Amino acid sequence: MPHTMEWKVRPHAFEDDVGTTRARVVLDSGTTELTGQGATHCHPADMNLPEIGDELAAGRAMEDLALLLRSTAERDIEGLAAPWPST
Repeated sequence: MPHTMEWKVRPHAFEDDVGTTRARVVLDSGTTELTGQGATHCHPADMNLPEIGDELAAGRAMEDLALLLRSTAERDIEGLAAPWPST
């Protein structure tokens, strides 16, 4: 049976006062929301290029989100293996 779904993914990035770029990526499936977190800090010897900090922090947040999504799926699979309650 064909299945189609659409999820919304919203990335957010900001730099704090000490030069750390933080990002979060929110996945909204319509029934569940998961949020991945990521951060990066510009080394003092490096050129400050905010776009690169945004990319690194967002990429790390997406990796975190991927781990959360896999963990959720694994828990759901384990739940299916549990015996059904008798009625």
